[in-house]
Amino acid sequence: MTDALEDREFALCLTHDVDRVFKTYQAPYYAVRERDPSHLRSLVADERPYWQFEEVMALEDDLGVRSSWYVLNERSLLERPPREWLRPESWTLYAGRYDPTDPELVDAIRALERGGWEVGLHGSYDSADDRARLRYEKRVLEGVLGDPIVGGRQHYLNLVGRRTWEHHRAIGLRYDASYGSSTNYGFDGRYDVLRPFDDAFVVFPLTLMERALVPSSPSLEWAWRECRRLLEEAHEHDAVMTVLWHPRYFNEEEFPGYRTLYERLIREAKAMGAWIGPCGEYYDLLERRREATS
Repeated sequence: MTDALEDREFALCLTHDVDRVFKTYQAPYYAVRERDPSHLRSLVADERPYWQFEEVMALEDDLGVRSSWYVLNERSLLERPPREWLRPESWTLYAGRYDPTDPELVDAIRALERGGWEVGLHGSYDSADDRARLRYEKRVLEGVLGDPIVGGRQHYLNLVGRRTWEHHRAIGLRYDASYGSSTNYGFDGRYDVLRPFDDAFVVFPLTLMERALVPSSPSLEWAWRECRRLLEEAHEHDAVMTVLWHPRYFNEEEFPGYRTLYERLIREAKAMGAWIGPCGEYYDLLERRREATS
């Protein structure tokens, strides 16, 4: 299987950043903004609209694919200096996060790994230039899994130039998937993985994040045509196309169409002969090819 990519037209790497699993302060925010009190149900009922582990796993299982899930270990707002508590950006960054060592989260994370999904590190917002913090977060997540972590992506795609990659490599990560944009999408001439240090460490450029495409699209059909165009470009250039769909966007009631768009993307890529899977698995295939030809 050293060249399992040889007969594939291009690669589609599927990724999910697990930013939030519970809808907390967002409930009253959206209730006021959209004048829709139904958003408050998650505060008083058993509904958990952002807990989408089982739903996404079932969908991908039906499609015969697996993906990468990047798990966050963010400091809570209460761990921040009191002067930051009233800053709106602090609520966005630090409020309503989760603890990956919570028993229910542990069960979900282990279920992913047992099922063949990749679990990786979603480096916290302030960790991009904090090697000690990154090492701690990696150690905690590996303790949950009982296995080493191969790669991950920084929260908010937060990179401090090559220094962040140097930190990743130093703590034992083999790849990073943070290089990209949350407001723009496309290849921008980057059709392959990058090797910033000319060694085994690899960077997966992000081709498409759902938030960069769908909210600005005049219609879901228009958004689909853009997805189809990117797949055709990937096919033409034998590219590595990396996509990010946050799990909460699979909640069709709150985010209609996002799940359908993701499913169509995978079905079309399969029909076009693409290799489809997690970044970590693709990395392993690249390394086997590199070792076989060195």
